[in-house]
Amino acid sequence: MQSILRLSLDDARDIASAAALKAVEIGVPMCICVTDESGNPIVLERMDGGKVTSITIAQDKAFTAAAARKATHEYNAACIPGNLAYGIHTEVGGRISTVGGGLPIWVDGQVVGGIGVSSGTPQQDMQVAEAGAAAIMATA
Repeated sequence: MQSILRLSLDDARDIASAAALKAVEIGVPMCICVTDESGNPIVLERMDGGKVTSITIAQDKAFTAAAARKATHEYNAACIPGNLAYGIHTEVGGRISTVGGGLPIWVDGQVVGGIGVSSGTPQQDMQVAEAGAAAIMATA
């Protein structure tokens, strides 16, 4: 039998809110997705002005981070021609994201979810995702 820590809806909303505050601070409206530990969405928010294409991208980043238990930018560093991980982005129906902005959310040594952010540059997306993830990890 396994015990699984799981984000509540309120937790997911807190994470998304912290991410949205950071997005406002840097002046970039974002699409933000928070998933459970399996990569299934709990909260999906498109801020006013968030790119339409970023809705799916944010979901895929959050899915990748939670399900693979790895930040999307880590896949980016590994997914280059000649490396054994090259092509990982085509797996799981193309849902594995290699673009920065997806982070697993860790609590007590377990991945409890993922956050995916899209609409800015990869660096901006990563900043906003980090702010969201930090909100729950600071209170856990």
